[in-house]
Amino acid sequence: MATSTSWAQDVITCDICNKPTQQFCNSCQVSLCSNCVSKHMEAFKSMSHEIAPFLNRKTKLVLPACQEHSGQRCEVNCKECNKPVCLKCIVSDAHKGHVVEELTETHENKIRKIKSDTEEIQAKLIPKYQKEDVEIGKKISKTKSKIDDLGKETKTLRTLWHQEVDKIFDKIDSLSQSLTEKNLNALQEYHNKIKGFISEMNTTVKQNEKLINSKQFLEVSEYKSRLNVFRAFSQHVDFELPSLRSKMDQGKELIIDIGGYRVTLKQMSQPSPSVDVSRFSTGIGKLMDSVRIIATIPTDYTPLWGVVCIGGTEAWIFGKNNTISRIDIHGTVRDTVTTTCLTWPDGISKTRGGELIYSDGNSGTVNIVRDGKSETLITTPQGWVMRGLCSARYGNILVHVANWSWFLLFKGSDSKSKNKIIRYQGQNIKQEINKDGQENPIFKDGGNSLLMSENNNGDVCVSDRNAYTVVVVDKTGRVRFRYDGSPARREMRFDPGDIVTDAMRQIIVIDNNNACLHILDQNGHILRCVDDCGLKGPHVLSADSEGRLWVGCDRGEVKVIKYLDQS
Repeated sequence: MATSTSWAQDVITCDICNKPTQQFCNSCQVSLCSNCVSKHMEAFKSMSHEIAPFLNRKTKLVLPACQEHSGQRCEVNCKECNKPVCLKCIVSDAHKGHVVEELTETHENKIRKIKSDTEEIQAKLIPKYQKEDVEIGKKISKTKSKIDDLGKETKTLRTLWHQEVDKIFDKIDSLSQSLTEKNLNALQEYHNKIKGFISEMNTTVKQNEKLINSKQFLEVSEYKSRLNVFRAFSQHVDFELPSLRSKMDQGKELIIDIGGYRVTLKQMSQPSPSVDVSRFSTGIGKLMDSVRIIATIPTDYTPLWGVVCIGGTEAWIFGKNNTISRIDIHGTVRDTVTTTCLTWPDGISKTRGGELIYSDGNSGTVNIVRDGKSETLITTPQGWVMRGLCSARYGNILVHVANWSWFLLFKGSDSKSKNKIIRYQGQNIKQEINKDGQENPIFKDGGNSLLMSENNNGDVCVSDRNAYTVVVVDKTGRVRFRYDGSPARREMRFDPGDIVTDAMRQIIVIDNNNACLHILDQNGHILRCVDDCGLKGPHVLSADSEGRLWVGCDRGEVKVIKYLDQS
């Protein structure tokens, strides 16, 4: 029975009807049964056919039929036209005088190229990619293990401290996740690319092996080598995962360092019951009982409309023209930038990388200054006007925009301008802050700009000058509290101006009507008012890296104020 089955599988059948073959067309290299010989010759009656018994068949290259001359087979390849032609074509005007070679030689050259490609893919490229496949798998496993270890270590540290520091750990978790996801995604993408290459090469090998044994000239001649594509092996760029380091003196101090983000938490003296101040600080200091003016810097801008500190000894400033100047604490002008504004900037800030940015209400853009030249970063949504801006965490930018009705101010009409804050990540809108949970507007309608600062805990602190109120929203856009200045018991109505936050998460806001500064804790409780340093017309505000305040006044001078005790 086994012998019979083997014999049945070896029977060669007719290429037309699948019956056992008896004849063979040497011209067309086709197996035929006796009944199908006439059918074959009738189907290709314009061609000559050499019919022989199957056992006497001759294996040879099947030459294609000439497309120009019926009944003729192509025997040579026209090198100038790169196509098979018959003998009549050679003497015709179309190919007369062209260089030709026999199709058998063209076929053999192609077969040699296919064999060479296949040998290199099998012997060199597939083993090379398979080795990289194993290595990348190990790196992915190591990356996942590192992520798990970081998560466990973070959770262990988190349990040792009060709920007050949870937001610090939120940032650590976010940074860890961002860094590790970046590495893992890059490795996984590279892994998928390698697997794709291996699959493509295996498919190519199978196709090439079929072509090597093919006797169909056109099928072989259409082969296009992909060897150069497979050779272009891009080397993997490895990534170094961040490590989490900590040092703890139980109940007194905790130091955490991950990915360049370093936090030092210290237990402070117990505050009085009437003041809700965080017991933890990032090592900057505590409020001084009496502030001290470190420097008074005269400027050429009267009035002074903006100040942004650079480090501890310099600041960018601007006023009623289209320039922005960089001054030091001694009043020396270090640099001047001419903006693209038709009049003057609506606001200035600096990125986390220290680059100057400014908003231009006329063009509706946020621009960045690089090598003394302005480049557009953000364009206002249609129907909205660009106002102030603020650099936020993780490279984001907060922008105040108002709808077009604010221009009614210039016509003497009451403004019904709608106001909102947009958080941009690059050129993409990441968040809009304008409605509370009940779809009520967070900010009051009006033509005055919203002034902003993002706190270290993710809160966005806003001076809503149209409502005479400081509004603080959390990172989801939910209103945490509003501050109307009444706890400070000032003589005149609270009129909030420029606003900043410091390393202790304290909120400092200018009170224009009362010529003083209100210092609040992160929950909106008044800590003190700064009115003992002779401020006259304070208008703009910034905090430097030394924990000092730079207050710009209407007269064009900047006062540098020390308000924290760093001892």
